Amino acid sequence: MRTTADVAAAASAGASYVGFVFYPKSPRNVSFQEANALAADVPMGVAKVALVVNADDAFLDALTAAVPLDILQLHGSETPERVAEVKARYGLPVMKAVGIADASDLAQIDAYAAVADQLLIDAKPPKNADLPGGNGLAFDWTLLAGRKYWTVPWMLAGGLTPDNVAEAVRRTGATQVDVSSGVEGDVGVKDASLIASFVTAAQA
Repeated sequence: MRTTADVAAAASAGASYVGFVFYPKSPRNVSFQEANALAADVPMGVAKVALVVNADDAFLDALTAAVPLDILQLHGSETPERVAEVKARYGLPVMKAVGIADASDLAQIDAYAAVADQLLIDAKPPKNADLPGGNGLAFDWTLLAGRKYWTVPWMLAGGLTPDNVAEAVRRTGATQVDVSSGVEGDVGVKDASLIASFVTAAQA
């Protein structure tokens, strides 16, 4: 979310979460001040998620002091040990993003499930990609067939759009889905009609 209109569109569509990106390389990046203002517009019952990438304690100290948040999403190469440290230090639920490209990537999920409160199962970014997520890439959903749950709740991400989210849910059994680029008209610019269509399709 980058504007009050984004927040309103997501809330109106029935989203359970809204995310704020704190990563300068992302076209969706927002400042602490911007996020604080946007957070004030998020209705009760909708979780405010901060997406960070390999953030150190100094950054997270400043972020959590400046912005009222409900969840920290770690979207970098954080180890399970780092996930546990962040959870203990800040007292907030932690969602860990795990990139998947093939079956060999699935083994790491259990290690993160042991320490995170939620998992975000995403497409692994291309080698040398500037962004760890939000690249509009999907992965082979059949890799998750029959794995409707781990020991913690999980969310499906990666290349989801209003046109394919229903099929993704059917193939994976996901009960939560995440979208960013799939509901944008231009890079970094959310489209309210696409947000509404996505939520409707995800619930079909």
